[in-house]
Amino acid sequence: MASLVFVGGTLELRGLPEQFDGLPDGCRWDARSGSFRAPASAYAPLVLALKKLAVPIEDQARKYVELDFGIRAMREPRPFQTEALEALERGKGRGIVVLPTGAGKSHLALMAIDRWRRSTLVVAPTLDLVRQWYDLLRTNFGVDVGVVGGGEYTLHPLTVTTYDSAYLHMENLGNRFGFVVFDECHHLPAEAYSLAAQQCLAPFRLGLTATLERADGREALLSNLVGPVVYRKEIVELSGEYLADYDTECVALKLSPSERAEYEAERAVYTGFLRSQGIRMSNPQGWMEFVQRSARGAAGRRAMQAYRRQRELALAAPAKLDYLEHLLHMHRRDLTLVFTQDNATAYEISRRFLVPAITHQTKVSERSEILQRFGKGEYGVVVTSKVLNEGVDVPEANVAVIISGSGSVREHVQRLGRILRQREGKRARLYELVSANTTETFTSERRRDHAAYR
Repeated sequence: MASLVFVGGTLELRGLPEQFDGLPDGCRWDARSGSFRAPASAYAPLVLALKKLAVPIEDQARKYVELDFGIRAMREPRPFQTEALEALERGKGRGIVVLPTGAGKSHLALMAIDRWRRSTLVVAPTLDLVRQWYDLLRTNFGVDVGVVGGGEYTLHPLTVTTYDSAYLHMENLGNRFGFVVFDECHHLPAEAYSLAAQQCLAPFRLGLTATLERADGREALLSNLVGPVVYRKEIVELSGEYLADYDTECVALKLSPSERAEYEAERAVYTGFLRSQGIRMSNPQGWMEFVQRSARGAAGRRAMQAYRRQRELALAAPAKLDYLEHLLHMHRRDLTLVFTQDNATAYEISRRFLVPAITHQTKVSERSEILQRFGKGEYGVVVTSKVLNEGVDVPEANVAVIISGSGSVREHVQRLGRILRQREGKRARLYELVSANTTETFTSERRRDHAAYR
């Protein structure tokens, strides 16, 4: 009889000869151990292959359990959530669901956990999201929930962890869970995180995201790490009925004559250095090449200074803050989120308008208090850099102002999603402030390349 053993994030299939045929791709002979070896993620296809070949096995790899409990009170699912679960069932419990922010991806995950009832690991990108999942699982299933990360290491049949902690611990945890939920799964194709997915033997896998595509194209790896996209709905398909109706407005603001002259002068220094060095920023390695060469001499250091200054003039132009003042007055009875690309601009807005700021430097307790008071209407405005872009359950804001951001379509759609949670009579509004005739114009065009803005 063959035996299957979990060893350090891999599977060892022992007791078969080296010449044995018919095993899945990726299962190869390892002369060091005298056994076949495969990534732990190959568990399901490997077991199925051995059954098909009528090879009896002693399964010592699987340590996950079937849950003897389910959701205590199931909320009536929305039709698209039912459709998504049915699509996941057709995919034999493996697949990715793409739904807009606010559409109820986490509720779908609860439905899936209740459907398959295997010990489950939820993997999330931040400790804020770990806390949210912890509360969600504990409230809905009424059991103790484990946490791995943020200084904690407790394991239960329902456990939550971060991507970073999954990477560090999966070689030991990978056989403890039969179902794994990858929240914001667009993070998973990163090299270290993808290793964590390979070291987990869970046969059932669900990936959740609002924006699947990545700038580096590595989302193609998700099919092997999680499964194919089994269900997808865009913002425009759900707005009105399941998400708030919304409007978007892009406002182009001119630099002053002195700002324009300084912008053009600084940009000339920066682009001149690129040309002299033969650096093409369209090349994936262009930025790293510029950083390295800018450190080698006075001309390079001046070019980096020029790059930063022309960028500062475009992203944080005084005209933007003047226009923001107009918008805050116009929406003084609304709940408004203001987004920036950098902390410095967020803090400047906080000081100028006397509104609370949330950045990665803000302590969790302070962040929680700010959002609670924002939700109660005690604060009408919160300014943030990037920490509220994804996942965090922001109260029912209905206005967003984009002061600056990256060219990422994902980031822009996520920011829109923060204001789309539905309530009766709500119509959300997003403003994007752009410095006219600067590189930010092209950045804006790139990040608006999504159905939600057409």
